[in-house]
Amino acid sequence: MHQGRVVYGAIEEVVFGYPAAGAIVAQMDRLGTRRAFLMVSGTLNRQTDEIEKIREALGTRCAGLFDAMPAHTPREAVIAATHAAREAGADLIVTVGGGSITDGAKAVQLCLANGIDDVDGIERIRVHKRVAPEMTAPTVRQISVPTTIAGGEFSSIAGVTDLRTHVKQMLRHPLTVPRATILDPAITVHTPEWLFLSTGIRAVDHCVEAICSRETHPYADAQSVKGLAMLADALPRVKANPADLDARMDAQIGTWLSMGALSAGVPMGASHGIGYVLGAAFDVPHGYTSCVMLPAVMRWNARDNAERQMIVAAAMGFPGRDAADVLDAFIRSLGMPRSLADVRVSPEHFDAIAEQAMRTPWVPRNPRKIDGPAELREILLLAA
Repeated sequence: MHQGRVVYGAIEEVVFGYPAAGAIVAQMDRLGTRRAFLMVSGTLNRQTDEIEKIREALGTRCAGLFDAMPAHTPREAVIAATHAAREAGADLIVTVGGGSITDGAKAVQLCLANGIDDVDGIERIRVHKRVAPEMTAPTVRQISVPTTIAGGEFSSIAGVTDLRTHVKQMLRHPLTVPRATILDPAITVHTPEWLFLSTGIRAVDHCVEAICSRETHPYADAQSVKGLAMLADALPRVKANPADLDARMDAQIGTWLSMGALSAGVPMGASHGIGYVLGAAFDVPHGYTSCVMLPAVMRWNARDNAERQMIVAAAMGFPGRDAADVLDAFIRSLGMPRSLADVRVSPEHFDAIAEQAMRTPWVPRNPRKIDGPAELREILLLAA
């Protein structure tokens, strides 16, 4: 008999297929907000007119703009954005960009609500030993227009990197999830191909690790299996024709579905756990971490969850095939890196990576039990 608990998060709307500028204005009208603080991609701001179109549509309701959030969301940039948002008197944060910007805005919400004004203050609001501390709930919330497809805009979890220790730390509060997410495929055409496709593999990773989890349930499976099928179909179409907005829309909807299981309480596994470390310690883009690690984790786990892995292969259109082989071929077909050597991580670092990954929230929830760093090293060798 199934047992579990599904908590519906604080997302109010997902708007898909409409131009971002008009959809943002409509959301501000719905929410009754007057002072939007834009946290946006620097490249999008400086090299395209997309942000200017949004600023023009908002008019006097644009209270400020921050476009300097680096990859992996370092604490320093979170604090800089917090100061700017506070000074702007923001009553809403609007993100336009990738996952690091989306996560940055979640962290800014918590910093604003809890009076955090320096990097050390973030220590007070981060998750310790898988437990989020008591804190004041954010009142300045966010809406998001994602330009990549890793799916963070559907999660109440943010990853923020402490540059002193090179460790990505988790922040979590139910109200940090965006009140609304706007999926506009047209704005993603400016995203570099490698970034769009690799974050798509991150979404695939969400689906696959959810399907293979010992803690999954039918509600989560319904979303993960459909999301995986949509991504497996859409990503090669985007690769073949970057101007295909229907394919981009399908990839975005597949990503939305990919986050359903995580939102419904199904944990991720070792691919995500190791990925946290590769991103923070070696600056590997988070999409690439999934490209490199997911097939290796599947091979290592297969001893314990072969039946669940069959569901993955079938959802990707290859029933009866080995799921790790299917994923390996799919990732290669998109031109993505497939080994730790490809992302300049060498075996001399494996012991340190394994030690650190044991302290992430996901490794203890991997479907095949991981008792210590030696077993993580086995996975890393499979990905070498």
